[in-house]
Amino acid sequence: MRIRGLLLCAALVVSGIAPAHATMRIAEDRGGQIGQYLQTYALLRSSGENVVVDGNCLSACTLLLGVIPRDRICATERARFGFHAAWMPDQDGRPVTSPMGTQALWRLYPNSVRKWISRNGGLSRKMIYLEGRALSGIVPSCTRSARQDREDSDRRYLPRPVRYERANAASYRR
Repeated sequence: MRIRGLLLCAALVVSGIAPAHATMRIAEDRGGQIGQYLQTYALLRSSGENVVVDGNCLSACTLLLGVIPRDRICATERARFGFHAAWMPDQDGRPVTSPMGTQALWRLYPNSVRKWISRNGGLSRKMIYLEGRALSGIVPSCTRSARQDREDSDRRYLPRPVRYERANAASYRR
């Protein structure tokens, strides 16, 4: 009897942590280390949550396009993806392009993203931005005001301000 009670409590706690139809909102993400993003997105993919991009998703943040299924991502009119070649700091801390890291990025992006990158100069040290009409051809659009998102959100992820928030999924339309 005691074990059943513990199992029931554990099931209730787990179900409260990861709602089945939650939505994760990316509002301002400037990127970071590829490995950390791959881990975060793998967990997000397995959670079943949807992702709304509502602002900048730059650098390693763009990996979500290759990790999260397309039918679980949408972009608002404020969304902007920024792509560049991978880099690592040299012994003096200066950025040096990483061919191996850039190759890894390239392989992770879906074909439609790779085509867009190729048409717009390829992955280099210069950031190229996917937004507006070009973005809507790759990522489905969703409608929702950023103000409403902030008011409805109940959870944030990672220590940087307003990077990931859980939002009310019912209020997004594709």
